[in-house]
Amino acid sequence: MSAVDVSQCAACGKGGDGLKACTACKLVKYCNVTCQKAHRPKHKKECKKRASEIFDEALFKTPPPRDDCPICFLPLSLNDQYQVCCGKTVCVGCIYGDMMARSSLDFDCPFCRTPATTSENGLLEGTKKRVEAGDVNAMLKLGCQYYKGHSGLPQDYNKALELWHRAAKLGCAKSHYSIANAYAQGVGVEKDMKKAKHHWELGAIGGDDTPRYNLGVIEVNAGNTNRAMKHFMIAAEFGCDDSLKEIQRGFSDGHVTKDDFEKALRAHKEFKDEVQSDQRDAVDAVRRIL
Repeated sequence: MSAVDVSQCAACGKGGDGLKACTACKLVKYCNVTCQKAHRPKHKKECKKRASEIFDEALFKTPPPRDDCPICFLPLSLNDQYQVCCGKTVCVGCIYGDMMARSSLDFDCPFCRTPATTSENGLLEGTKKRVEAGDVNAMLKLGCQYYKGHSGLPQDYNKALELWHRAAKLGCAKSHYSIANAYAQGVGVEKDMKKAKHHWELGAIGGDDTPRYNLGVIEVNAGNTNRAMKHFMIAAEFGCDDSLKEIQRGFSDGHVTKDDFEKALRAHKEFKDEVQSDQRDAVDAVRRIL
């Protein structure tokens, strides 16, 4: 690619402080929409290539670590509990430990000590109050309740998607996962795997590691092995067992180097060790019995 003078409009050559960069590629600038449209035929191919590169840079960037439990400060898992009373997400180990310490089966909040609300209506009203306060996790939770028709709510896919999209716009990466699943399953919306993939990718870019395995499978099925393994490597670093199995299969098939396979094994074990606690192990033991 030849050097571009970004101090001048790429179409008419005029300079000035009012030039605006192409929002897709950031490579060139224009003085107005008319110039941008006039230059589009010449710029389209280069723009699309660079925009794709920018997107992949964001997509495969190592995501930030998961949020910690506010009590034990260990990374949260996928099965932890959002507390409607204070808006905190507390790990199941700390909830279990608090119940054992109190010798009670009441789900009082172990963080803010708000007494347990046993009625569905009370929990629902609490969630709605958190939504009104702008809590994106409450929006995600309420959307799931509408989607499934739980907590005394009617099943309302439109309301669910409205809440998920609202949360996603406010930065809730996990809401993209719910939106993607709706499109992937064709429940409440017409099935559309292209849109499903798009929202899984937006969630991954936002820092949610849970869509990575699904994205890896999509890339495997499309024959994009290298892209698939990148997703699996990131997911394995966050303890995804299925992704580690795919990496092992990739190593056996010659698609993954020995160094990368060993790196994935170490990262996977380190994450598992980091999130482990006696209280969480006790919860897992109870679940296996039940």
